[in-house]
Amino acid sequence: MTRSACHPWLDRFAWLTAGVTFLLLGLGGLVTSHEAGLAVPDWPTTYGYNMFLFPVHFWRYNILYEHTHRLLASFVGLLTTILAVWLWLREPRSWLRWLGTGAFFAILLQGVLGGLRVILLKDAIGIFHATLAQSFFVLVTLIALFSSGKADKFTNSLRTTHISNRLFWLTISSASLVLIQLILGATMRHQHAGIAVPDFPLAYGKAWPPMDAAFLLKANSQRLGTEQLNPITACQIGLQMAHRLVALSLLLLVGCLAWKARREQGAGSLPAKLAAAWLWLNCLQAVLGAATIWSNKAADVATAHVLCGALSLLAGTIFSVGLIIHRQ
Repeated sequence: MTRSACHPWLDRFAWLTAGVTFLLLGLGGLVTSHEAGLAVPDWPTTYGYNMFLFPVHFWRYNILYEHTHRLLASFVGLLTTILAVWLWLREPRSWLRWLGTGAFFAILLQGVLGGLRVILLKDAIGIFHATLAQSFFVLVTLIALFSSGKADKFTNSLRTTHISNRLFWLTISSASLVLIQLILGATMRHQHAGIAVPDFPLAYGKAWPPMDAAFLLKANSQRLGTEQLNPITACQIGLQMAHRLVALSLLLLVGCLAWKARREQGAGSLPAKLAAAWLWLNCLQAVLGAATIWSNKAADVATAHVLCGALSLLAGTIFSVGLIIHRQ
């Protein structure tokens, strides 16, 4: 696994790609939060113009979010292509070269999914698009970590410690649950119904809200005349409650992981520190989720919630990959 050559400019370029990808995640979150995904109704053109020649004086309101999102996505595609080629030219480890190739095909698929979402008007495509975006961010960051040798230092430090099966599976389970939670979140964001459950920590003043037809009729009548014009359904309420339950389960699971790592490895050990940082990140994610509801889904708060989720997935993946390598 250890690198056999040093290419500092390749390392810097990999980190640049990861950083710009994170910015793209944020811009994509703003597009979804502002419901600006269809502000530009055609693809790959922009109102009939070549995307790169679209006049600047038209970059206003929701068109600004969607068009700049497309431009930044194209830039990430260019960076990923260069990174993949550079890895094949300079990187001696074949598995890392193939990771770069995987990132190249992932960004191609991501672009196609984004375009099909506009052309076909399918919300399900948007869910895949959002999930792949966060997975791609994790992938390019892992490439940067391994390319720069930082991941090797992390995995080598784990080799001197004994990791129990319980700690290993707690980590894998937690990381898997983060991915499930992100999929639930992406599904919620593409429902176009605002906040189906507008209060927190209760739900319509109850521990579990009613979901019968009479309640839905009353709730939707109260939404008329507000900015949340789309009616809510029992499925949307259930989805948001599932999102809350998984968030609580994730906090408890990562909390158990942090406690187990501290008890097994010691408070000053690397696994304990990483698990504690992951726990704090999930606490911040929960606070941002609550703030999203309390602020009536303010775009900046909702986008911060998305970005924090991506960082949580990254932390869980790094921890999991380190433990998997440790067991080999």
